[in-house]
Amino acid sequence: MTLLTLTSFFTASFAQRYCVIDSKYILENLPEYKQAQTKLDEISAQWQKEVDAKLQDVDRMYKSYQSEQVMLSDDMKKKREDEIIKKEKEAKDLQKRSLDLKANYLRNVRSW
Repeated sequence: MTLLTLTSFFTASFAQRYCVIDSKYILENLPEYKQAQTKLDEISAQWQKEVDAKLQDVDRMYKSYQSEQVMLSDDMKKKREDEIIKKEKEAKDLQKRSLDLKANYLRNVRSW
């Protein structure tokens, strides 16, 4: 009987307790969070427009290159290809910076 009592006591003292916190609910009720989220959404939308515009330029340049490719010398082909690749890389870098900003923001919000 004593052994059973001691076992029950030790089991109860080592039992873990946990609770669930709805951080989304808490954050949504903070005015600072709402303002920061709105600002982030505006910046993201602006950057996405810039990325889309750059990608449209790349597409336009590529289509132009394809139609004129037969008439271009090898040096001109290489130059145009490099320009297209450079523009595409700029668009991808801008997109990456936008995603990095959003990821950093979310990481900071979760650490509140």
